[in-house]
Amino acid sequence: MAIAESAVEAFQGALGTMDVQDMKQQGRFRAVLALALQLLVFLCFAISGQSALAKAEISKNPAAEWVDWLDLPTSNSRFGDQARNGTLNILSDYQFKHRADGYEIFDRLAYRILDRVGLENGATITVEFDPATMDVTMNRLSIVRDGVVIDRLPQITFDIVRREKDAEKGIFDGWLTAYINVPDVRVGDVVDYAKTTVRKPIIGANLFFDTIPTAWRNPVLFIHEKIIWPSSLPLHIRQIQTEVQPQISTDGTDTIYRWQVLDPEPVKSEASLPADAPSFPMVQVSSTADWQDVVDVVLPFYKLDQELPAEFAAKLDAIATAQAAPEDRLIEATRLVQDTIRYVSLSMGQGSYVPRVPSAVLASGFGDCKDKALLLAVSLHRLGITAVPALTDLDEGPGLRDMLPTMRAFDHAIVKASIGDRTYWIDATNYLQGGRAGNLVFPDYGYALPIVADRAAMEQIERRELIQPTSLVEEQFEFPRQTGDALKLTVKTTYLDEQADNMRYKIASQSLPKLSDDYVNYYNGLYPGIKRLKPLSTTDDREKNEVIVSEAYELSSDALYADDLIKQFPLKADIGTGNLPEPSSVERRGPISIGAPMFRRHKILVKNLKARFVLSDNQDVITPFVAFKTNWSNTPTELELDWLFKTLDSRVPAREIGSYLKSVKKISDNTYWTYDFSYTDAEAKAN
Repeated sequence: MAIAESAVEAFQGALGTMDVQDMKQQGRFRAVLALALQLLVFLCFAISGQSALAKAEISKNPAAEWVDWLDLPTSNSRFGDQARNGTLNILSDYQFKHRADGYEIFDRLAYRILDRVGLENGATITVEFDPATMDVTMNRLSIVRDGVVIDRLPQITFDIVRREKDAEKGIFDGWLTAYINVPDVRVGDVVDYAKTTVRKPIIGANLFFDTIPTAWRNPVLFIHEKIIWPSSLPLHIRQIQTEVQPQISTDGTDTIYRWQVLDPEPVKSEASLPADAPSFPMVQVSSTADWQDVVDVVLPFYKLDQELPAEFAAKLDAIATAQAAPEDRLIEATRLVQDTIRYVSLSMGQGSYVPRVPSAVLASGFGDCKDKALLLAVSLHRLGITAVPALTDLDEGPGLRDMLPTMRAFDHAIVKASIGDRTYWIDATNYLQGGRAGNLVFPDYGYALPIVADRAAMEQIERRELIQPTSLVEEQFEFPRQTGDALKLTVKTTYLDEQADNMRYKIASQSLPKLSDDYVNYYNGLYPGIKRLKPLSTTDDREKNEVIVSEAYELSSDALYADDLIKQFPLKADIGTGNLPEPSSVERRGPISIGAPMFRRHKILVKNLKARFVLSDNQDVITPFVAFKTNWSNTPTELELDWLFKTLDSRVPAREIGSYLKSVKKISDNTYWTYDFSYTDAEAKAN
């Protein structure tokens, strides 16, 4: 079992000292702040009959003899002036030891309180733990003041609460949070605390994984990590943007690995990095170099020849009777699972790792990602389609290819289905997904690990090239023919493929009146005083995966002329360019992730004008990363504008960021124009 929890407990204990983003970017396991999403690829329901809570409390006792107690560094950090949040990290110490039923984790953190802000942050320690699999013991809590060590451990108490931080997402993990208020902490004090966690994994006790950051965003004077592991289970080590090597020794049947880093230069955080471009130097350590070892741990829980309840089996048999083509069976079974089984994750104890059997999922009417993935795979298996669940990560999936094997790489489960030589990737937690097999939108997760009995390996999820815009906005402005008449605006927006899926979900998840209010508020921001002529309407062709939204508005004559709106009348293209990242290029080293492919179009027709309007022809932007094109045409009484925007790559190399940012600015400047439509001259130009 990988050891994400080791980082969880220790770094959560330092929440008052370290910046939250620091923890995430150090690679100290994303589980720190999104425990329910990062407990594994499996977020799930706690089935009845699970093991009882191991220990829903924290004890106080000395550390075990195998632990090395390091002296606190007495030198000053070269980078102390870069300390943030009012604290300066002095020591970060992690030590791990293998056990027959899991492992022990000793973690220690020491930091100096620099000012009043640091006093507020550093005087409270939080510890998060899973009572089903962890026993936590506080070994030390002391204050060093003017060279004198003051023991605060006997005085402290643990206020333990259950905080379900992702309850609104339908995720419940059962983890507990212990709050420790350290008494009598003063500016200038060093807070030094340590604890040991005995972790007894439910599955995969001998699978080990750790990520060691060799520099932080905040200064840290000394980083130390020690791993005691059986020599018969050698560890695999991968260095990422670092040259730090371990000191390796043996002690009987164990091998001891030790990493030490003194006063590393803080690493500047960089926004919008691709998932496979880590911003922090680190070392990955794993007990295996073969993904099959990871799959073998969970494979027994993903059997495909499971019996299904008669009612559900009858629905699948009806699909088989009605649909001769396996591609159509695939779609109908997918919709059956996606649309009828709710997403709920009660991931306590065994439920954090093991999917429920399909009969239990169907009986309850809900399941999490692994529950629904298994149910869909079993259903497809009954329909004669080759399918297996696969493990992936919602955010970090593109980086899975470069990781050492670990179960902690995943936070999600999907399905890989095969028909002939064609592969289909399906997220069973979606619902109302449209299209048939030929235009089914695959989840954009980068890579996934199919759960198969032989030759398991990371596989790339196909990212299809967009050959047509997935959203087309068509606005038509009819200016009043006579003084006192209102301006009319009609809007038709056509969504295709993933944009249709997104809009279908949006329509289903909120009422049409709410959606209509959002839209009229958008247009009121551009044209104050605009009013709806009729309710918003939608049409949905699910087979084609096309959703059309229609709107109609009017702007009174008084509103049109108020505050000279007609003289500075805005025309704006809604083509998704506002989603393009624009991070600072100052000292930038890493590439920029542009995100999922985009292809958008926006057309505007302005009618009943009193002059011919023209537009210059130098608005296009073509780069290796994005393409933006503007077309226009006119008559004496009409002006038509047509914007097209498409991303051509998923990232921008660091050396190209300057030109990329210039192109984004030019695109932004040319998606919003204002016109003086009060002109009556023979010819007029855009402002």
